[in-house]
Amino acid sequence: MTQSLDVGVRMLPIVFLLLVASGWNLTQATKSVHPRLRLTYKELCEMNRTWVFQAPDGTLPKPTMLLDESKERLFIGGRNVLFSLSLERVNVNHSEIHWAVSDDQVEGCLKKGREKSECANYIKLVQQYDDTHLLACGTGAFNPMCTHLKKGHWKEDVDVETTESGRGRSPYDPNSPITATTSRGQLYVGLYTDYFENDAALCRLGNQSYTRTETYDRQQLNEPKFIGSAVIPDNDDPADDKVYFFFTERVSDVEGGGKAVHTRVARVCANDEGGQRMQVKRWSSFLKTRLICSVSGPNGIDTHFDELEDVFVLRKKDNKNPEIFGLFSTTSNVFKGYAVCVYSMEDIRATFNGPFAHREQAGHHWTMYEGKVPFPRPGSCASKINGGQFSSSKDFPDEVLRFVRTHPLMFNAVRPRQHRPILLETGGRNFTQLAVDHVEAEDGHYNVLYIGTDKSVVLKYITIYNKESDTMEEVLLEELQVFKELVPVTEILISTKRQQLYVGSEVGVAQTHLHQCDLYGSACADCCLARDPYCAWDGVTCSRYYPAGHYTKSRRFRRQDIKHGNAVQQCNGLQITEDHRGRAAEKLVYGVENNSTLLECSPRSLQARLLWFLLRGTDMEEIPGDERVVRTSHGLLFLRLRRADAGTYLCQSVEHGFVQPLARITLEVLEEERLEGLFHRGGGGEGKEEREDVSDGGGHMYRSSAALPCPFPSLPAGPATSKLWYKEFLQLIGYSNFQRVEQYCERVWCSASDKKKKKMKALAPKWRFPQGAERRAKQRAPRHTPD
Repeated sequence: MTQSLDVGVRMLPIVFLLLVASGWNLTQATKSVHPRLRLTYKELCEMNRTWVFQAPDGTLPKPTMLLDESKERLFIGGRNVLFSLSLERVNVNHSEIHWAVSDDQVEGCLKKGREKSECANYIKLVQQYDDTHLLACGTGAFNPMCTHLKKGHWKEDVDVETTESGRGRSPYDPNSPITATTSRGQLYVGLYTDYFENDAALCRLGNQSYTRTETYDRQQLNEPKFIGSAVIPDNDDPADDKVYFFFTERVSDVEGGGKAVHTRVARVCANDEGGQRMQVKRWSSFLKTRLICSVSGPNGIDTHFDELEDVFVLRKKDNKNPEIFGLFSTTSNVFKGYAVCVYSMEDIRATFNGPFAHREQAGHHWTMYEGKVPFPRPGSCASKINGGQFSSSKDFPDEVLRFVRTHPLMFNAVRPRQHRPILLETGGRNFTQLAVDHVEAEDGHYNVLYIGTDKSVVLKYITIYNKESDTMEEVLLEELQVFKELVPVTEILISTKRQQLYVGSEVGVAQTHLHQCDLYGSACADCCLARDPYCAWDGVTCSRYYPAGHYTKSRRFRRQDIKHGNAVQQCNGLQITEDHRGRAAEKLVYGVENNSTLLECSPRSLQARLLWFLLRGTDMEEIPGDERVVRTSHGLLFLRLRRADAGTYLCQSVEHGFVQPLARITLEVLEEERLEGLFHRGGGGEGKEEREDVSDGGGHMYRSSAALPCPFPSLPAGPATSKLWYKEFLQLIGYSNFQRVEQYCERVWCSASDKKKKKMKALAPKWRFPQGAERRAKQRAPRHTPD
């Protein structure tokens, strides 16, 4: 990369910016999404912004996590053990209870042909049973079992006598998908109920009741992968509450002849008891429909994200209308991509209240059912809101139950808001988990997305929809590596009460803050440009934003603009540091003709871009960059310096229209011929270095080279030729900069020479100098330079 005249020129310290560090990318990608704040695991630990509970090896292959803010505990289910962590600090004062299987159970599991690693108790379900107890269920070495645990009073081990069969509440296989939720003492769970995983079911258990989907009915569930579930009321009548299940399943591709993957949302009535004569202990209200997340393409061909990876139900003040966020991936062989789509309950309910799907037989296309729909409407609940004619689903006419069983699918699909994803990722990162927080800011309410990756990273996004232009803007606020090891994030939980994030993985649980306001910068502009709804400029620093009525300081000091990040308008006259008053740091840089030189300048934000100008009097000429002069994120790189490049350069950063001067650099170019001649004279005659053979006393010789001296009073003076060389060199660069150059030379040349002398002294006992050699070596020592 660097062209040099000889060894002396390569070592020339006055050329401040010799090389671009290896690995710097000199070209900008066509599309690059940078976070406003990027912190590694080491940086988070050094700043005391993360706490990690390190689990014993192998105990958390796929942890099950339950957040209990009332008891200030985080419960973690793993392999043969449950952990109870403090929400204050997950890495201190934890409790654990061991729940392993017996030797006989392990032996029986092995006889069935299972691997030894599978023959353990993998805890797949941890749910609130009541105010004082938890319900925990595990695989039990392919013999599911459950137990009830009292919160806060754990023993060292689970009492075997308190365990019961877990069939229908926990899968057999530790790798089998499961989703569960509880409501009013009832457990609603989606799982595979049998050893060979042929029977997928949605079940309700509790209060001596048991209701589930039809056994081996492919119309209801066809090879599902269960993702999430939630109980969501339709209105103020508890009897009309619905339970929603989110999963993917295989569907027949009539045209292609194969099978495709569709994401489904299914719904049942929470109080559904099945029928009296038919559909006994089977859902009488089971319906399902498709969730679509796609991007419109040319010629009307959409790119579908069909594989649901995670789902998050964002509850607000109105508990009846949460927002449903889905994290999707593609099943395409062309590329791997991810998308986040958000759905409204209004659209979901409208779909379930719409037309049913119908087809004559398998292999035929689905059509809209146009026949008579029986009363009460199939899929409705036995509640007062529906007329109160039926006190239980067991009172429904057989005609209704028969229709539900043969028509479980709705004809219309549910499409996301704005009919598009709110976030897309096609840059190579693999998304695994999703959590969302609803935040009130000065200019509105925002949904903050926390997305986990397969590399221990949590990404923090906001998305802004522009109604006028019908466009969606993605703003990446933070990128945090929460684990030292690069492992997939398996779960993300949010404590709004504590403003903390809890991230699960196979190596443990990490805790970090929902926001890092004070790290955005030391000025109003930095805080405003961050566009973080959690943060605002309070007149002194960037700190947590509180809505009106909760804020302790005067409203006039709050500066925040999430939609536009307009720092010019918000922070006019409020910048407090020298660098933000328009005064750029001034530097003097020397470069050697025909060598490469870097004018260092980096923006404060990864989202800002740099502009370079050459100052000619009062005029400013922008440097566009070309094959010889390259604009990088670290500065302006001259690959081959010319004499005409000498001058004063101004480096500015631009972000959302806000311009900040960062550096004012004066570049002086040294002529190659004159500098080469000076080094030849200063290096010993005809450009050759003085060398002397020195023996190590063991028959080996080494070459001692006399290099450029340190011409300072505190060190031994070199030959007169060296003093002459130094004098002529100062003439070349100008005596006005004598003090600065001398300080720099002493720091680079002489500190290196002193280090070399100390190294030689440390090695001296190992060497046996011949007579006279030691004296000559000591005389030469001050004149050595680093290689």
